[in-house]
Amino acid sequence: MNIEAIKDLLYRIADDELVIGHRSSEWTGIGPILEEDIAFSSMAQDEVGHAQAFYIILNQLLGEADPDVLGFGRKAEEFKNSQLSEYPITDYAFSLIRHFLYDVAETIRLQSLSKSSFVPIAELAKKLLREERYHFLHAITWINQLGRSTDEANQRLQAALDMAYPMAFGLFEPSEMDAAIAEEGLQATEGELEAEWEKTVSKLILDANLKIPEVADKTAHYGGRQGKHTPHLAAMLAEMGEVYAIDPTAAW
Repeated sequence: MNIEAIKDLLYRIADDELVIGHRSSEWTGIGPILEEDIAFSSMAQDEVGHAQAFYIILNQLLGEADPDVLGFGRKAEEFKNSQLSEYPITDYAFSLIRHFLYDVAETIRLQSLSKSSFVPIAELAKKLLREERYHFLHAITWINQLGRSTDEANQRLQAALDMAYPMAFGLFEPSEMDAAIAEEGLQATEGELEAEWEKTVSKLILDANLKIPEVADKTAHYGGRQGKHTPHLAAMLAEMGEVYAIDPTAAW
């Protein structure tokens, strides 16, 4: 078993979960309605929990640092999350569309991981798929409801989709380990996952009375898997790890 390939894959997944989980948590207390305030807070808690579960595998089975260190003790350039996940919340439409694009991708990835040759990953993926189902349903429900309501709601969603959709291809940025990951049977290739995601998302977008944006360069938002991030990530990590940085050895 290629240990470095497993580590590479787990860091990408876990970092995505942690970063987008934190971004979703930023809606706590300021959601457009109470239901969505609670929903985004709950989903944020789930995503951070997913990140911790993957970090625990890295720590306990693969010899990497403690989950707290992995989450709070690394610099931005050491993170392998996609650039899509790190953008700050701007408005509800952007957060909803990002949630939709990300959770469709996560569902497809977890389905592939549930068949992984590395048993701890497969077992965890099967468990997380049960939680992810509700994230997926939440996203689809609101995309359809708003996309088919007023002209203003539809236009706001479309503008957010035009912005976020090209970024979402960064979720499938391959790394130098991609071939080894597929050969080891850890998951399908990023290209295969992307094709399934694009097919699924396209249908759901059309069902919601929205238009699929044209993407001239699917690699335009690559870099995150290689530690190349927007300035937003470093600022977010500094805020997220502020308490940890005061005393990394403290225990609750």
